[in-house]
Amino acid sequence: MRVLDPTRAADLVAAFAGRRVLVVGDVMLDHFIFGRVNRISPEAPVPVVEFDHEQYRVGGAGNVAHNVAALGASVRLVGVVGDDEAAQTIAAALGTIGVPTDGLVAATDRPTTRKMRIVTTRNQQVARVDYESDADVAGDLERRLTDAIVDRLSVSDVVIVSDYLKGVITGRVSATLATETTRRGVPWLVDPKIPHIDLYRGAALVTPNHHEAEVAAVMRVRTDQEAAEAARRIRDRAGCRSVLVTRGERGMWLLDGSAAAPDAVRDVSLPAVAREVADVTGAGDTVIATIGVALAAGATLLEAAELSNHAAGISVGKFGPATVSPAEVLASFDAHQSARD
Repeated sequence: MRVLDPTRAADLVAAFAGRRVLVVGDVMLDHFIFGRVNRISPEAPVPVVEFDHEQYRVGGAGNVAHNVAALGASVRLVGVVGDDEAAQTIAAALGTIGVPTDGLVAATDRPTTRKMRIVTTRNQQVARVDYESDADVAGDLERRLTDAIVDRLSVSDVVIVSDYLKGVITGRVSATLATETTRRGVPWLVDPKIPHIDLYRGAALVTPNHHEAEVAAVMRVRTDQEAAEAARRIRDRAGCRSVLVTRGERGMWLLDGSAAAPDAVRDVSLPAVAREVADVTGAGDTVIATIGVALAAGATLLEAAELSNHAAGISVGKFGPATVSPAEVLASFDAHQSARD
C-alpha cells in the first residue's frame, strides 16, 4: 500500500530535527563478549570461546532514546539504574550520543540491568547472562520517577514507554503518564509486555510483536484476517486507541484508531521491507522511536508506521541494538519507491 509520496516523506524526515521526545522505561546495558570457537570443552558438551574483544551498548529504553537521537530529535530519558559500574558505563555512553542523564534515578538496592552475551566472531550467540532485579520500584524511588516524568512532560511533544518488565512501569507510573499526557494533550506510545497490558489504558498506540500479539489476543496469528482480529482484541483489552503488530517477515499490521470519531478505525497491512536479516535485537526499539519522532514531526499514524517499517528493515540488517539515520530511512523509502514505479 502506498501511503507516502517522496516529497511528503522527505518533508517529514526533515522535520524530525528538534522534535522533543520523552522516553520512559527500563534502561539496561548490553554487554557483548566476542570470541572464536574452535573446540568443544572436555568438561561439558559446550563450546570453548577464546576471548577476542568486548563491546558495550545502551539497551532497552536507552536504545529507544539512542534511536530517537539518531533520527535527529531532542530526547529526554527517565529510568532507573543501580549504584554500580554498569550505571557509569551507561551514563558515559549516553553522554557520548548527547542524551541527558539527569532523568536516570539511582537505586542503592538493585543493580543496573545488564545483559551479557557471549558471541562468536561470526555474530552467533552462544549464551546470555542477565544481571537484574525485576521487582517493581516502590516508595521514594517510585516517587522520584514520577516526579522526573512530570517535570519533563511540559517540554515534550510525545512520550514513548519502553516496558521490559524490569520494574519501572508500575501502576503508579502508568497512571501518572495517563493523567499527565491527557492533561497536556501529549500522546503516549507503548512498546509493551503482555503481563502489563492493563497498565496501558489510554495510550495512543501499543506496538506488540507477533508473539506478544498471539499471547495478548489468545489466538494464533498466521493470516491478515487473524492479525486484524488480534489487533482488535488487544485494543479492547488494553483500552488504547491504536495497535501496531510487528510481524517479522510478514511486515506490520496497523489498526489505526487515531481518527477523532471513536469508531472510525481502519486496518492496514504494511509489507516487510528488509532485504536481509542479521539480528532482530532492538528492532522494536527502532520501530517505536521512529513512530514517536514522526508523530511529533506532524505525520499521521499511518505515515509514521510506514516510515518505521523502513527503519525496522534497516535495523534488522545490523548486529545488536542498532540505530537508523534519517538519510538511511529516506534511502530505503526511495529504493522501494523506485522498485514499485
